[in-house]
Amino acid sequence: MKNDNGVMEKFDVEKVKANIIQWIKDWFEKNGKGCNAVVGISGGKDSTVVAALCVKALGKNRVFGVLMPQNTQSDIDCSRDVCKHLGIQSFECNIGTAVEAIYNSMENANLGIMRQTEINLPARIRMSTLYAVSQSMNGRVANTCNLSEDWVGYATRYGDGAGDFSPLANLTVTEVKLIGKSLGIPEYLVEKTPIDGLCEKTDEDKMGFTYAVLDKYIRTGDCEDNATKEKIDKMHEKNLFKLQLMPSFLPSYAS
Repeated sequence: MKNDNGVMEKFDVEKVKANIIQWIKDWFEKNGKGCNAVVGISGGKDSTVVAALCVKALGKNRVFGVLMPQNTQSDIDCSRDVCKHLGIQSFECNIGTAVEAIYNSMENANLGIMRQTEINLPARIRMSTLYAVSQSMNGRVANTCNLSEDWVGYATRYGDGAGDFSPLANLTVTEVKLIGKSLGIPEYLVEKTPIDGLCEKTDEDKMGFTYAVLDKYIRTGDCEDNATKEKIDKMHEKNLFKLQLMPSFLPSYAS
């Protein structure tokens, strides 16, 4: 089929969708028979598609959505719409107080709060919240990252980059959107533009290139602009550590 990049690809959306659903069924059969899927619902395409796939695989009674605003969230209604559309039970756990408590503790310890801390701490608190809910609901936590975001490091290690199973980790943004549309998810949720909750910039604004360009490069190796290609390569190399196992020392007597 012809995708949004204008590139001819052998991407059979119905076949891939069916394979993911079966993969989720098989994974739960082996790793959590009778357990529930716990999904952090941001209101964006990735968490929406993951939740929808889990509903198809496990049934809506075994999928729980967790909404985690940080004090206020301008698009929280989208998260609520996702749960309503899918017919899944949801829980709203506001992480604002927890984040502020850690900031206050750091300030009391005379530690500066750096920009990277502001970016990554909420994501890690959200993942801790998901695991707390999961353990209380006989659950398994869904990772909602996609290949495109992982490729350039748009995930927080031990934050949204964590989880127990990852249905979209090897699918690009373009492919995730196609699956979302095939699942009958409302267009405004599938095409919702990812925005940084801190600076209100889109992912593409911050990257300096579009996901369409990135997805084409990932799948074909083609990038018309050399500067963009170099930037993507640099970001990918810099962030590879997020996708690899933690380095560990192996004593000689154990080898």
